Amino acid sequence: SNSFCTLLGVTMAGIDKERYEELKKQRTFYKFTYRGLEIEQLLELKNEELSELVHARARRRFQRGLKRKPMALMKKLRKAKSQAKVGEKPPTVNTHLRDMIVMPEMVGSVVGIYNGKQFNAVELKGEMIGRYLAEFSLTYKPVMHGRPGIGATHSSRFIPLK
Repeated sequence: SNSFCTLLGVTMAGIDKERYEELKKQRTFYKFTYRGLEIEQLLELKNEELSELVHARARRRFQRGLKRKPMALMKKLRKAKSQAKVGEKPPTVNTHLRDMIVMPEMVGSVVGIYNGKQFNAVELKGEMIGRYLAEFSLTYKPVMHGRPGIGATHSSRFIPLK
């Protein structure tokens, strides 16, 4: 009676990086691409080359220079990724920077994005490259329409109040 984990030759206590990458390659059905480039190729690009791939607003942002706060977030994300064990998600990095554009090297990180009230933990995926962090943490609760209350409509005026 082989369990699934031993079938793959995986012991979650300690797994070497090469074996993990090998297993990862075996189970990829769908290759993520961004504007025709795979994630490995995106990681090798310089900022100038990446800015040519993204939309105009992001391009302008890169052109005007990387400021201190986004750089600090990137540094924290790198540190969190380096601390994580192989095959595990890195610890969450909280941020207020909702206007941060998702970069290829941020993929795989877990970011707590502030929505004005709390930090929503979001795992960054390849599909999110070039988008803003704010898009993944709503600042409002979508309206769930129920029954109208008293005084909500004109017809409720004529209900006798006993």
